[in-house]
Amino acid sequence: MRLSDVTVLELLGDIAVIRTDSPPVNALAAPVRAGLLEGLRLAEADPAVRGIVVACAGRTFHAGADISELSKGPISPTLNDVLHALDHCPKLVVAALHGTTLGGGLELALAAHYRIAADNSSCGLPEVLLGLIPGAGGTQRLPRAAGVAAAIDLITTGRQAKASEALRLGIVDRLVPAEGLETSAIEWARSLLADGAPQRRLSDTPPPGTSEAAQAVIDAFAATHAKKFARLLAPNAALRAVKAAWDRPFAEGQAAERAEFITLLADSQSRALRHLFFAERAIAKSKWIPKEAVVRPLQRIGVIGAGTMGGGIAMNFLNVGHPVQLVEMNTEALERGMSVIRRNYEATAAKGKLSAGAVTTRLGLLSASTDLTSLADCDLVIEAIYENMDAKLDLFARLGAIAKPAAVLATNTSYLDVERMAQASGRPDQVLGLHFFSPANVNRLLEVIRTASVAPDTLATGMAIAKRIGKVGILVGNVHGFVGNRMLAHRQREADKLILEGALPWDVDRVLETFGLPMGPFRMRDLAGMDIGWNRTGSTSATVREIFCEMGRMGQKSQSGYYDYDAQRRATPSPLAEQVVLEFAAKHGYTRRPVSDQEILERCLYPMINEGAHILAEGIAERSSDIDILWTTGYGWPIWTGGPMHWAQEVGLQLIVERLRHYESLHGAEFTPSDALIQMAQATAR
Repeated sequence: MRLSDVTVLELLGDIAVIRTDSPPVNALAAPVRAGLLEGLRLAEADPAVRGIVVACAGRTFHAGADISELSKGPISPTLNDVLHALDHCPKLVVAALHGTTLGGGLELALAAHYRIAADNSSCGLPEVLLGLIPGAGGTQRLPRAAGVAAAIDLITTGRQAKASEALRLGIVDRLVPAEGLETSAIEWARSLLADGAPQRRLSDTPPPGTSEAAQAVIDAFAATHAKKFARLLAPNAALRAVKAAWDRPFAEGQAAERAEFITLLADSQSRALRHLFFAERAIAKSKWIPKEAVVRPLQRIGVIGAGTMGGGIAMNFLNVGHPVQLVEMNTEALERGMSVIRRNYEATAAKGKLSAGAVTTRLGLLSASTDLTSLADCDLVIEAIYENMDAKLDLFARLGAIAKPAAVLATNTSYLDVERMAQASGRPDQVLGLHFFSPANVNRLLEVIRTASVAPDTLATGMAIAKRIGKVGILVGNVHGFVGNRMLAHRQREADKLILEGALPWDVDRVLETFGLPMGPFRMRDLAGMDIGWNRTGSTSATVREIFCEMGRMGQKSQSGYYDYDAQRRATPSPLAEQVVLEFAAKHGYTRRPVSDQEILERCLYPMINEGAHILAEGIAERSSDIDILWTTGYGWPIWTGGPMHWAQEVGLQLIVERLRHYESLHGAEFTPSDALIQMAQATAR
């Protein structure tokens, strides 16, 4: 019996199956909820029905709510309406889980009386990733099923538990092969009925242990994760809601959960995280890649350069089973690079995150050579040599002659003109930028750089590569610094000026780290190495950074830079570095003055927003949300602000324009608001 476009009720003797089919993930949108409620009503009213199986067609059981509904207010029937009806159903209810049972889907399953799951499925409550907590009883039922430790772990991290773990924790009652799950659920329901099994309700089940014991576990967990949770509202709200499962009756605990949920839903953190949720899904679509674009098949990968970046890039492909040909200019550099890759894998294995067999398999896929012609059979070649345009032009000219006709050629350049390299190759339609971020085997961001000459198929292949190796690929235009580093340059410019005008490096770092960035600009420069791009023969003490390099203060690797470092790389503000800054400022005519934290924040971040508006106006980034994903993924911009462009909207674009004009009057045209930013501000003011 078809109940709606997305719900079917099938009567199989004494068992009623309520089956949802709402691709792609059977999200619990209003039509799905209405169908479930109607199915329950009809099954309850049928005297021939003794048991009910709730199942889903397609690739997964309910994988969460319809996120777009969150901003619209409650829509009847609510999920709580459905779960209340399920929980209080007078007939035995079995939920049959497959695929990824997430969020409201797991809350629905927990409201059923029994749960059977496919052995290759997983489940979780990922609401925290949207700045929320479960709002339909998840913080009350899960502790009753799995205990306090498992509940707070799953709810505050949003991670998924595989089927075997879910069974061990008591989240599901039985595992069966995925094929035939629904049949198994029906047979099990009949078996339960034959055994006289009750309508087992978690809402009637007291949570295990005492309130005091639960509080001790929660306190220990909160202390362990204090740094991670410090700025995030949802995990702390989740801990309070879970504790209510011990302190209050079920209905009151659920009311407390709902109150926390409503508060979080209205907060800017949840708006920011929901913005990022939709933004990350939008990046896969681009006007620059037509639907008919064909992704080229890739098997063997070539990487030129066995240094830090090249080795990290190679590991990305080895990790997913691609053979990699690594090329270096001399044997010593090649062996050093191979050794670093081997040590990285061995260190991962030592932490228990990789088996010895997996290390052997991955290293077995790696070949090494000093001969560029060894790349002739590669489907993709990525160069990761030093940032010198002449060297890269020569390399691409040679690659154009060596690589097989269908090969995609890519550069890992951070700043340089990809179009020039493409033209040097003689096959510009097959060349693009793949800008990895350090450490390349860890950082999830990949800027995919399009040139004027690149073919849509090549771009489609670049985005597919990102997905294949687990990166967040963002398509950007070909300008100096692309998007991320182009915006970063404005922050660094102001940071360098501020320490001459009156701030000190650790003042700037402290303000930006307090804002939520993992590392301030001077601590970051010390980490990366002061000497990147520096040449001793051309050094003229023209900047504080050059002076440090001339002194041998290269950052962490020399145990001295803006900070001094001990053997464990713990940083201490350096009196000598302060002296260098003060002497340089005096020599160049600066009259130092007190600089407030607010000025540091505005001068470092507002020019970045202004540059982001320029980038959008020029079409270098397709959407402002692309910039937000880029910065939160690759540069550590705090996710609870939603990224720089979303944060600017929350701060107020008109305010940012006014403050830029203020600084323009003091410091000149570098602060002139862009026409694009002014127009954006005017549009939001309407």
